[in-house]
Formats: sequence, structure tokens, C-alpha cells
Amino acid sequence: MTGSKKTNAAALEKRQFVSFWVDGQLLGVPVNAVQEVLTAQHIARVPRTRREIAGLLNLRGQIVTAVDLRKSLGLPDRDSDKPYMNVVLRYQGDSYSLLVDEVGDVIEVDSASIVAVPRTLDQRWKKVTSGIIRLEGRLFIILEVTTVLGLH
Repeated sequence: MTGSKKTNAAALEKRQFVSFWVDGQLLGVPVNAVQEVLTAQHIARVPRTRREIAGLLNLRGQIVTAVDLRKSLGLPDRDSDKPYMNVVLRYQGDSYSLLVDEVGDVIEVDSASIVAVPRTLDQRWKKVTSGIIRLEGRLFIILEVTTVLGLH
């Protein structure tokens, strides 16, 4: 296969992301990293953990670490009367839940539509972002899962 055919094939490759909202920003993670999406669950607080760790939840006998994305990204706390959703991820055999405001749709895009992280992006976002997609009038930020989970 010639170089241009490889480039065209890569541009036509489809990528899927589970989308969700946090403080009005549309974010997402690769669909293959997502185990499931859940409504609010009881979270047991754990003392002396990083501030973005909301605690642990029991998912059918499996212990899952809950990560509050608002705290990870330095955003204001969620109003206590507003429910959250859990986007449960699998990473290297462990499960983690991202606490998000609302879950959106699965978004499918061509790989070529994913652009590099702009140098001008705020540092707290830049370190957790693997790419950006321009959608009808808004930016869709693709999160770098290992960094968001504090594993990188």
C-alpha cells in the first residue's frame, strides 16, 4: 500500500467516544474503555486520598474507585441537589468510575477530524486531553484516561 493510500485509510478510520458533560463542557473517552454507565450510586468516602477521589462504590461485588472529574479539572463543586452519573471504565483489570454531570451519546468521527491539543489550552485541561474534535459550534474534548485517573 502506498503512503497516500495509508493516509487516506487512516482518515477514513472511524473512532467512537462515549460523551458526557461536566460543568457545561462536552467531554469523552474512547468507547472501548467504558464498561458501563450508571446513575448515582452510594459512594463510601475513604480518608487520606487525593482530593479528586470521591471514594469507593460497590458494583455487584466489585470495588470501584470513584473519581470526581470536577475536582480533577479544578472546576466548581456540583450543587448538592444535582445528581451525577457514573461512567465506569476498565483499565488494566481495574474499574474506575468518572463522576460526571450528564451522559450524552456515543459520538463517531473520522480519525482525521481529531486535532492535536492547542498550546493555548489551559494547563489543567491540557494535561488530561488527548485530542479535540470540532462539532457543530462546540468543542468535544477527548480525555486521556490514564492521566485523568492519576495513573500516568
